[in-house]
Amino acid sequence: MAKLKTTETKVSVAAYVKAIEDKEKRDDSLKIIELMKAASGFDPKMWGPSIIGFGSYHYKYESGHEGDMPVLAFSPRKAALVLYLCLEPDNRETLLPKFGKHKTTKGCIYVKRLSDIDTGILKQMLKLSLKNNKQKYPQ
Repeated sequence: MAKLKTTETKVSVAAYVKAIEDKEKRDDSLKIIELMKAASGFDPKMWGPSIIGFGSYHYKYESGHEGDMPVLAFSPRKAALVLYLCLEPDNRETLLPKFGKHKTTKGCIYVKRLSDIDTGILKQMLKLSLKNNKQKYPQ
Protein backbone atom coordinates (compact mmCIF):
# COMPACT_ATOMS: atom_id res chain seq x y z
CA MET A 1 0.00 0.00 0.00
CA ALA A 2 1.27 3.50 -0.83
CA LYS A 3 2.56 5.69 1.99
CA LEU A 4 0.25 8.58 2.90
CA LYS A 5 1.62 12.07 2.19
CA THR A 6 -0.73 13.71 4.66
CA THR A 7 0.82 12.76 7.96
CA GLU A 8 1.66 14.87 10.98
CA THR A 9 5.15 16.36 10.79
CA LYS A 10 7.52 18.15 13.17
CA VAL A 11 7.68 21.29 10.98
CA SER A 12 6.93 24.47 12.91
CA VAL A 13 3.52 25.97 12.10
CA ALA A 14 4.80 29.42 13.13
CA ALA A 15 7.76 29.15 10.74
CA TYR A 16 5.53 27.88 7.93
CA VAL A 17 3.06 30.76 8.33
CA LYS A 18 5.85 33.33 8.71
CA ALA A 19 7.26 32.18 5.34
CA ILE A 20 3.98 32.95 3.49
CA GLU A 21 4.94 35.83 1.20
CA ASP A 22 1.46 37.33 0.74
CA LYS A 23 0.78 39.44 3.87
CA GLU A 24 -3.01 39.16 3.58
CA LYS A 25 -2.83 35.36 3.25
CA ARG A 26 -0.39 35.22 6.18
CA ASP A 27 -2.71 37.37 8.36
CA ASP A 28 -5.77 35.34 7.27
CA SER A 29 -3.91 32.12 8.14
CA LEU A 30 -3.18 33.42 11.64
CA LYS A 31 -6.88 34.26 12.10
CA ILE A 32 -7.98 30.83 10.87
CA ILE A 33 -5.50 29.23 13.27
CA GLU A 34 -7.09 31.20 16.13
CA LEU A 35 -10.61 30.15 15.06
CA MET A 36 -9.76 26.47 14.61
CA LYS A 37 -7.78 26.31 17.85
CA ALA A 38 -10.66 27.94 19.77
CA ALA A 39 -13.22 25.58 18.20
CA SER A 40 -11.20 22.38 18.63
CA GLY A 41 -9.10 23.00 21.72
CA PHE A 42 -6.07 21.57 19.89
CA ASP A 43 -2.79 23.27 19.01
CA PRO A 44 -1.97 23.50 15.30
CA LYS A 45 0.36 20.94 13.72
CA MET A 46 1.70 20.65 10.20
CA TRP A 47 0.33 17.73 8.18
CA GLY A 48 2.32 17.03 5.07
CA PRO A 49 4.08 19.99 3.50
CA SER A 50 1.23 22.53 3.52
CA ILE A 51 -1.77 21.56 5.68
CA ILE A 52 -2.26 23.05 9.14
CA GLY A 53 -4.34 20.63 11.20
CA PHE A 54 -5.89 20.46 14.65
CA GLY A 55 -6.28 17.22 16.58
CA SER A 56 -6.46 13.88 14.80
CA TYR A 57 -8.67 10.87 14.26
CA HIS A 58 -8.10 7.40 12.92
CA TYR A 59 -10.17 6.11 10.00
CA LYS A 60 -10.48 2.67 8.47
CA TYR A 61 -12.44 1.97 5.30
CA GLU A 62 -14.11 -1.30 4.38
CA SER A 63 -11.39 -1.73 1.75
CA GLY A 64 -8.86 -1.97 4.58
CA HIS A 65 -7.29 1.41 3.81
CA GLU A 66 -6.67 3.29 7.05
CA GLY A 67 -4.80 6.26 8.41
CA ASP A 68 -4.87 9.34 10.56
CA MET A 69 -6.10 12.80 9.61
CA PRO A 70 -6.58 16.12 11.39
CA VAL A 71 -10.03 16.79 12.85
CA LEU A 72 -10.04 20.34 11.44
CA ALA A 73 -7.58 21.62 8.85
CA PHE A 74 -6.80 24.25 6.25
CA SER A 75 -4.09 25.01 3.76
CA PRO A 76 -2.98 28.51 2.72
CA ARG A 77 -2.43 27.71 -0.95
CA LYS A 78 -1.33 30.32 -3.47
CA ALA A 79 -4.69 30.45 -5.27
CA ALA A 80 -6.94 30.19 -2.19
CA LEU A 81 -7.30 29.25 1.44
CA VAL A 82 -8.53 25.65 1.44
CA LEU A 83 -10.74 24.55 4.36
CA TYR A 84 -11.00 20.83 5.08
CA LEU A 85 -14.21 20.28 7.03
CA CYS A 86 -16.48 17.30 7.73
CA LEU A 87 -19.90 18.76 6.91
CA GLU A 88 -23.05 16.78 6.24
CA PRO A 89 -24.91 17.65 3.01
CA ASP A 90 -27.72 19.35 4.97
CA ASN A 91 -25.19 21.54 6.78
CA ARG A 92 -23.54 22.51 3.50
CA GLU A 93 -26.86 23.34 1.84
CA THR A 94 -27.95 25.49 4.79
CA LEU A 95 -24.71 27.33 5.59
CA LEU A 96 -22.79 27.75 2.34
CA PRO A 97 -25.31 30.14 0.73
CA LYS A 98 -24.81 32.46 3.76
CA PHE A 99 -21.03 31.93 3.91
CA GLY A 100 -19.89 34.49 1.35
CA LYS A 101 -17.71 34.25 -1.73
CA HIS A 102 -16.30 30.72 -2.06
CA LYS A 103 -15.95 27.66 -4.28
CA THR A 104 -16.41 24.06 -3.22
CA THR A 105 -15.62 20.50 -4.09
CA LYS A 106 -16.98 17.45 -2.30
CA GLY A 107 -14.64 17.81 0.67
CA CYS A 108 -13.04 21.25 0.37
CA ILE A 109 -14.12 24.87 0.59
CA TYR A 110 -11.96 27.46 -1.19
CA VAL A 111 -11.90 31.15 -0.22
CA LYS A 112 -9.62 33.86 -1.58
CA ARG A 113 -9.56 35.91 1.64
CA LEU A 114 -11.32 35.97 5.01
CA SER A 115 -12.85 39.35 4.23
CA ASP A 116 -14.93 37.56 1.53
CA ILE A 117 -16.73 35.34 4.06
CA ASP A 118 -18.84 35.53 7.21
CA THR A 119 -16.59 34.31 10.02
CA GLY A 120 -19.66 33.74 12.22
CA ILE A 121 -20.85 31.15 9.69
CA LEU A 122 -17.32 29.71 9.61
CA LYS A 123 -17.44 29.27 13.40
CA GLN A 124 -20.76 27.40 13.05
CA MET A 125 -19.25 25.21 10.34
CA LEU A 126 -16.24 24.41 12.54
CA LYS A 127 -18.51 23.31 15.41
CA LEU A 128 -20.63 21.17 13.09
CA SER A 129 -17.54 19.66 11.49
CA LEU A 130 -16.20 18.64 14.91
CA LYS A 131 -19.57 17.12 15.85
CA ASN A 132 -19.88 15.24 12.55
CA ASN A 133 -16.32 13.97 12.77
CA LYS A 134 -16.88 12.62 16.31
CA GLN A 135 -20.02 10.82 15.13
CA LYS A 136 -18.29 9.28 12.10
CA TYR A 137 -15.04 8.39 13.87
CA PRO A 138 -15.62 7.95 17.60
CA GLN A 139 -12.34 7.52 19.44
